[in-house]
Amino acid sequence: MKIVVVGDVLLDVDIDGEATRLCPDAPVPVVDVSNVRRRAGGAGLVARMLAGDGHSVTLLTVLADDDAALHLERALEGITVVAGASGAPTPVKTRVRAEGHPVVRFDEGCAPPPPPVVSPAMLHALERAAVIVVADYGRGLASNAELRAVLTELARRIPIVWDPHRAGAPPVPGVAVVTPNLSEAKAFARNFALAAGGAEGGSDPGNADPGNADPGNADPGNADPGVLARALRQRWNSKAVMVTLGSQGAMLVHDDGRPPLPIPAPKTTVTDPCGAGDRLAASLAVHLMEGHTLDVAAVVAVREAASFLRHGGVGAMAGEPKPIKLHGRYTDALALARNVHGAGGIVVATGGCFDLLHAGHTRALAAARSLGDCLIVCLNSDESVRRIKGPDRPILNQEDRTELLLALEFVDAVMVFDEDTPEACLAALQPDLWVKGGDYDVTQLPETALVESWGGRCTTVPYHPSRSTTDLADALSRVS
Repeated sequence: MKIVVVGDVLLDVDIDGEATRLCPDAPVPVVDVSNVRRRAGGAGLVARMLAGDGHSVTLLTVLADDDAALHLERALEGITVVAGASGAPTPVKTRVRAEGHPVVRFDEGCAPPPPPVVSPAMLHALERAAVIVVADYGRGLASNAELRAVLTELARRIPIVWDPHRAGAPPVPGVAVVTPNLSEAKAFARNFALAAGGAEGGSDPGNADPGNADPGNADPGNADPGVLARALRQRWNSKAVMVTLGSQGAMLVHDDGRPPLPIPAPKTTVTDPCGAGDRLAASLAVHLMEGHTLDVAAVVAVREAASFLRHGGVGAMAGEPKPIKLHGRYTDALALARNVHGAGGIVVATGGCFDLLHAGHTRALAAARSLGDCLIVCLNSDESVRRIKGPDRPILNQEDRTELLLALEFVDAVMVFDEDTPEACLAALQPDLWVKGGDYDVTQLPETALVESWGGRCTTVPYHPSRSTTDLADALSRVS
């Protein structure tokens, strides 16, 4: 499946060095430059991240005819780029860092040009998309009428993640989720307020509830993020809005009237937040493409954005978060959960009897492990299985079942529990994701409310029919 990234590209230049003295003619630091690195920014950074994760990516953008564009083309090597002419110089953003700390940034050629022309090849590239990320950096591409018409039609069929810009175009109707940060959300709401005041001769912002109407009806300066998200979702007619809140995580609002959903972020030491929004949008697109619900995709994306920053963000050599390394198999599932949470990672848990492992089990376990940084299996003890399945079960005792599960490369730890349900196990582990097979309805699971109480989410992975322990046991009894 292919991910298409649509949007404006920038050239980011990182100048790194050390500052040990002040300039003699002004009280400013002198940076002794040790390294200069040029990389793709804007939509180019989103595409670079996704390609680095191993995904098939097409970048749909416009490029200038200048030296900076040549650097961009080199930075985008290995990515399919379908580009038209921008008609404007390449925007360049140069960041100077000393000992890893930002000193100054200066921008060149960043004034927004008129909307560029979109070629038939660019529109054709959208037809092969399984999911689309619109990374609008206010350079006009997302304002093109032909492009917007195609995106509006595609939004009815595939997920579109829209990362907006204050100077950019509004999202097309029906996109899966719009991801402004809090300052952008307030700016959009203020702009809507000005537009509403101009159209209606001005109105008293104190006379309306912004949670039930256009964000132009109230002063958004001190608005609750959930209120802002709800009002912006109504204004944009999107399926959801996710307002990102930096170290506080995010606030997600759906179009079905559910209360705003707070998504906490793990505690993370951040030197430079550059690229966090791009990482979040890229992660959302991947998990929506894989068929996960937006709630689950949002939880994972917030964790992955935090991990990206924890491991150096765009200043890191590869520009990608490094995976959390687990050393050997954990006999202590609680210690594993603490270690992964402490490193800003995503703890995934699943549960069951796992009596006679079969292909359905292994496929589900592999899919669950792909959602995070570790997978802990909550395993029903022998006594628990007997109470649930009857006196003839389990076929294999809990020690053998544990050993077989730990032999799988995608299982990191096993936690055996004696109760009929895994609530006590989950309360101790507090996983970010609780995963069940697709034959379950997560809204009906008794453990759903518990997992959501600490900000976790429940989700499912594909169910594989005609593969069950009972069928396997019956087949074995016929040949014994």
